[in-house]
Amino acid sequence: MASNEEDTLPVETGYKVTQPKQSLAEYQQMDANDDSLQRYKESLGLGGGTDLSDPNDPRICIILSLSMETAGREPVTVDLSTPGSQETLKDKPFQIKEGSKFCMVARFRVQHEILSGLRYVQIIKRKGIKVGHVDEMIGSYAPNTDKTPIHSKKFPDYDAPSGMLARGHYSCISYFVDDDKKEHLKFTWAFDIVKELKDE
Repeated sequence: MASNEEDTLPVETGYKVTQPKQSLAEYQQMDANDDSLQRYKESLGLGGGTDLSDPNDPRICIILSLSMETAGREPVTVDLSTPGSQETLKDKPFQIKEGSKFCMVARFRVQHEILSGLRYVQIIKRKGIKVGHVDEMIGSYAPNTDKTPIHSKKFPDYDAPSGMLARGHYSCISYFVDDDKKEHLKFTWAFDIVKELKDE
């Protein structure tokens, strides 16, 4: 059985925060005549509009879905928007054709304050042994507005392993975590590397 240490987030990822953390109000009051500051504010999504933050929901980041996209088939999307919706994911594995290219796309909402340094971390295991690790920076975002109701991030392409030894069942533990090491979502899911995709 794998140790619990393999299921924990790495302490140091190599990512360094380049901007000091500030409140939403402080960002909005930045000098409007400074072009570089305006571009930075726009990169966060501070472009005006009606704030969609729900005063009854204290969450800062709400992960809506995680999709797998690969050539020759429709995207496979997992709904993560409802609390508890991720509980059955490990029993419904994705199918990935051996040797194919695929990528993951995350859709999420931010509310109440600036979300700084969100990243996606994934630990991959086979038969209880850690065989892979993914750490993708998503970025910093302002609360969503009616102008930008949802944020999305498409990760780089990955090459699925191929060959008889690579085929089989894999389990994953995934985290969405910010630069304060606050976990916004943690869930377990699974995928199967197969020779040919079955009809869905």
